[in-house]
Amino acid sequence: MTSRYSLPPREHVVLRYLVDRFAEERPDQVFVKFASGEEWTFAQLREETRKAASGFRRLGVQQGDHVASFLPSSAEAVRVWYGLNYLGAVYVPLNPAYKGHLLEHVIRTSDASLIVTHHELAARLADIDRSLLTDIVHLGGEGVDIPGLHRHAGSVLTEAPVDPAALELDRPIEPWDTQGIWYTSGTTGPSKGVLSSYMHAYEMFGPETLPFITAEDRYMINLPLFHMGGTGLWNSMLLRGGSVAFIERFQTDRFWEQVRTTGTTVVFLLGAMAAFLESRPPQPDDRDHPMRLMFMVPVVENVPQFAERFGVEVRAIYNMTEICMPIITEPTPSLPGTCGRVRVGVEVRLVDDNDVDVPIGEVGEFIVRCDRPWGMNHGYYKMPEATAAAWRNGWFHTGDGGRMDADGNYFFVDRLKDAIRRRGEFVSSLELEIELCAHPDIQAAAAIAVKSELAEEEILVVLIPADGRTIDFPAVVGWLRERVPYFMVPRYFRSVAEMPMTPTQKIRKTVLREAGLTADTWDREAAGIIIKSDRLTL
Repeated sequence: MTSRYSLPPREHVVLRYLVDRFAEERPDQVFVKFASGEEWTFAQLREETRKAASGFRRLGVQQGDHVASFLPSSAEAVRVWYGLNYLGAVYVPLNPAYKGHLLEHVIRTSDASLIVTHHELAARLADIDRSLLTDIVHLGGEGVDIPGLHRHAGSVLTEAPVDPAALELDRPIEPWDTQGIWYTSGTTGPSKGVLSSYMHAYEMFGPETLPFITAEDRYMINLPLFHMGGTGLWNSMLLRGGSVAFIERFQTDRFWEQVRTTGTTVVFLLGAMAAFLESRPPQPDDRDHPMRLMFMVPVVENVPQFAERFGVEVRAIYNMTEICMPIITEPTPSLPGTCGRVRVGVEVRLVDDNDVDVPIGEVGEFIVRCDRPWGMNHGYYKMPEATAAAWRNGWFHTGDGGRMDADGNYFFVDRLKDAIRRRGEFVSSLELEIELCAHPDIQAAAAIAVKSELAEEEILVVLIPADGRTIDFPAVVGWLRERVPYFMVPRYFRSVAEMPMTPTQKIRKTVLREAGLTADTWDREAAGIIIKSDRLTL
């Protein structure tokens, strides 16, 4: 019997060998169906992957190098990711909404000397510290020249012939090698780069963890490739030799049509997606589709009713970029709000500030460990203190609060960190507050979460004006729009003369949260200022 402490062979775990393996075993099977209607079989996947890998080798990329990908969700972004991993290089995806200080931070900490970017995003690199970057590849157009960066045309990755000699490796790529660095929003400091191995991806999304997903399934992916929720689902289906339907973004009014046209059988609904689907009036064809399984985070209020209406199985989970899907529900849970029970192969505890277990029913911090080597993250890149703090006492500390009932069912309660979840993205209150305080009219800022109408949270910022100044809220919105991603722009604003403070002069955010939306709160959406994502295409 194989021990849980042993690792599967690299041919079952590592992207390069999976691509080669399935191209040989099932060359004509479709692996990905794009929203455009374009399809790649496993044979085509290997061809596109090897073409990109050959191009990267010509650019000097070696096994173990870090390369930044600053691209919207697209076939080109897939080529970049797969081409890098085929060489054993480390994929470092950056959120295409990043700009200014946030972009500068992730580039500086990535150790990447090469960045591949959309031509419309390249200009954001001009006015920031580009750290070790020396080379840039433009995809989708000519773009602009950035002083100090050697520019390469996108054709080097998309049109150059495959060079088998250039694809040889110095050594085999192992399950414990780093596949990518995923940046997750900072809460007590700047955004952290999560080191994730191939084995981490296997343990989080593989066939042992989720045996009810099979090679016959097609997973709809509408989450981006800079997000573990997006890349993880790609990994999930590659590990099984299944297939994916790659949709740029979730659209309520088109969702079921897309399910039918792509033949989707499984989907992950994040944030308000499930609530949006549930809020639509019932239709005669609500059950006329191939979908059989829907994951939800968070779950709707009445899961059995949702499952019955749409004729699907529903499961909830508890997970985050750093861990390994430790908690999963049974099919279509009837217990309201549960995220499930602990799966085989992991341990979960709820603890107080001293890592002592809290009593059943009380709220504590989720801490997690996996019995398999490399089954979870192996640290935050270039952040040893943050890594040590997170891995205290041999357990990974999530910063999330939860409780457990007497039957072993877990419930996610809240983030213990000062993070806000909005539109499927975690927003660092600290990073937003830093940007706000850079405005000449603002002396101090506190960003907190308030309840959204549908799910997750909206952002309320409470501001103290600078001496002799008044705060023009619409002007601040426009100012922020140039400096932060769209999802970080608050919906609600308040101006106050002073903040509630602790004896150590820290803002008492609990008091602000209890006050919530007061009569003097300004709502930018009510004022007609609607902010949507910056849509880019390749």
